[in-house]
Amino acid sequence: MRFNQFPSVYIVFLLFLTLILQACSVHQRIAKQLDKTFEKSAVVSQYPVGFALYDLEAGKMVYEKNSDKYFVPASNTKLFTFYAGLKMIPDSIPSLRYVIKGDSLIFWGTGDPSFLQTQLKGTKALEFLKNSKQQLFFAAGRYKGDSFGYGWAWDDYNDYYQAEINELPIMDNLVTVKAENGGLRIIPALFENCFILDSTIKTGNFKVKRNFDSNLFLYPRVPVGNSFRQELPYKINTVTTLNLLNDTLHKKVELVQMAMPVNAKTIHNLKTDSVLKLMMLPSDNFIAEQLLLVYANQLSAELNSQTAIAHIEKTYLSALPDKPVWVDGSGLSRNNLFTPRDIVILLRLIYEEVNDQKRLFSMLPAGGKSGTLKNAYPATDTPFVYGKTGTLSNVHNQSGYVLTKKGKIYIYSFLNNNFVLPTATVRKEMGRIVTQIHERY
Repeated sequence: MRFNQFPSVYIVFLLFLTLILQACSVHQRIAKQLDKTFEKSAVVSQYPVGFALYDLEAGKMVYEKNSDKYFVPASNTKLFTFYAGLKMIPDSIPSLRYVIKGDSLIFWGTGDPSFLQTQLKGTKALEFLKNSKQQLFFAAGRYKGDSFGYGWAWDDYNDYYQAEINELPIMDNLVTVKAENGGLRIIPALFENCFILDSTIKTGNFKVKRNFDSNLFLYPRVPVGNSFRQELPYKINTVTTLNLLNDTLHKKVELVQMAMPVNAKTIHNLKTDSVLKLMMLPSDNFIAEQLLLVYANQLSAELNSQTAIAHIEKTYLSALPDKPVWVDGSGLSRNNLFTPRDIVILLRLIYEEVNDQKRLFSMLPAGGKSGTLKNAYPATDTPFVYGKTGTLSNVHNQSGYVLTKKGKIYIYSFLNNNFVLPTATVRKEMGRIVTQIHERY
């Protein structure tokens, strides 16, 4: 029988089989080459490394190295927080819950990080409170958790990246101190009287340090540089929150003890995409942690980050091959543990959920262009890597999408833990290997 006498269904089957065999042979070649790359690397041979590479179009894992082993993800954790936002608050951020009773407006926080956030400048909820004709009452108590996330380093309390967690964050939960006209400018100005000169320190660089358990800020008797700027977390308490509200609204806000009813209405603030983007590009820990409370707001009256995480894992992450150990929103905790293949599958779920490559890539750091990947790759007209980094002491990771010269999109997760090399050395080696994937495959 001649070939052209075969029924068309068999021809289609043979073509399909040929394509599969070709894809398999290409994947096998890539796997062999990457094996050699990792074997010959003088850098990654010095510490535990996990790597997974996934062909997005084929829907198949191409290469795995310790991909089923657990690693500390650092800020790769934000990818999980990002995906949860896409699923749970796809349009806009709920900022306040409220009820009106007679001449009183009673409101509750949702954890919304965009409320008066210095870059996002979310003011919709603020204007709602300002324009209300009712007497304002803040009902505290939805969040009963700790100021720090589980497993956070206590001695980072004075650093901007570890702002405290609460139900109604205001201005990033940070105090900004900067040089101005030979002195200091404090924002919010409410904290000006909390700054005290420590005359015992007369040498070294000018740096402000807050008392661990109070809003007492000490600064040394040394000159302030003209370019000085520092951001410090302020200590969260209900009185401080009320004072900041009064000062910002220019009207009286009183405290009331009242459980939030199920029929409480919601004021939304900013579009979700803008908040998720600001979390991802500079890797904003404050936004990540507060978003977990926003997700919890969608579930119950109590703002509990662990409740939110449990719901997200059960409802949206059943496709992951390994159960993650997920404890916070930002990745500050070393108690987080994820596998490279989990992160790869998560990135596939993100890609499918957004279903718009341009929109997705606009919210992620771009290699050589923006965010935490700006200095990891050379600047090019069109970036070829979009993803997320993650860094702690002795931890440096990178996961995302790599676009190749052959028009393919691969998802990768590259996790490096427990190294004693300079982070710059690890970053450079990751960049070299991912660039190789871009150029060859």
